[in-house]
Amino acid sequence: MELVRIGCACLVGLVFAVSAVSKLRDFEGFAGSVPALVPAWPGRARLLAIATTALEALVPPLLIAPVTAPAGFGVAAVLLTAFTAAIAASVRRGRRTACRCFGPSSVPLGPRHLVRNGVLLTCAVLGALSPGGLPPAGGVAVAAAAGLAGAVLIVSLDDIVELFARNP
Repeated sequence: MELVRIGCACLVGLVFAVSAVSKLRDFEGFAGSVPALVPAWPGRARLLAIATTALEALVPPLLIAPVTAPAGFGVAAVLLTAFTAAIAASVRRGRRTACRCFGPSSVPLGPRHLVRNGVLLTCAVLGALSPGGLPPAGGVAVAAAAGLAGAVLIVSLDDIVELFARNP
């Protein structure tokens, strides 16, 4: 089970690192998109954008050390639950809000983003429930590579879907 924790830490950590960096690279664009996702907080959109980006940036370093990894998985799980609720509400309202999870995009939020967040939330919970410890180096390398490959697929999900949608 230690390998599950390591794989989940690599996957969740890389996804949150990419998300935080992409938001910092276009912070004004991200902050401008928040009111469309959370219309109940129009006056607090910038504060919510700052808090979201700061918490996302906090997740990867927390996941590095076994002693802080449960906190990192916990922060990730809370954020993913909030993101999923905001996306579900946006989809239910029929809004075509663009996904800005990994930087500027014209892809509207939809069911695939809910599935993506469900996969990430499952990984965060599995990682939090897995025991600490350090398995053999070979196992660590395989688990880390699997987690990082999964993260690349998740970050590139919209591009992959778009590629196959154009070429049936």
